[in-house]
Amino acid sequence: MAEIKKILATGVKKGTSLVIDGVACTVIDVQTSKPGKHGHAKCRIEATGMIDGRKKIIVVPGHDKLDSPIIEKKAAQVLSIHDEVANVMDSESFETFDLKIPNDLKGRVIEGVTITYWIILDEKIMREVRG
Repeated sequence: MAEIKKILATGVKKGTSLVIDGVACTVIDVQTSKPGKHGHAKCRIEATGMIDGRKKIIVVPGHDKLDSPIIEKKAAQVLSIHDEVANVMDSESFETFDLKIPNDLKGRVIEGVTITYWIILDEKIMREVRG
């Protein structure tokens, strides 16, 4: 089950993680308008998907509560590599599973190396290769 916490729209800052349309995103820009005579402050939030890199823009009232994913950061050892997929073993639970190798890590992910992966909304993604 994906872990999520609620945050106020006016509390969103650059670099915050949000769930937009069911996709975990990182905020790249926030603009807050002042409340009008009969309205509420509005927040225009621009973000990019953590997994797919797509840009998303939403406009919400400042008093709205938004979903923020809780990201688990874990370590694993690479057991084998097949094309663009690495079979890894978690360093704590010893569970084995496959992870897609991101383009920026290709060539650096080799058998026996330790990697860091994140669990975001029940999805596992490889983030970096450890020394």
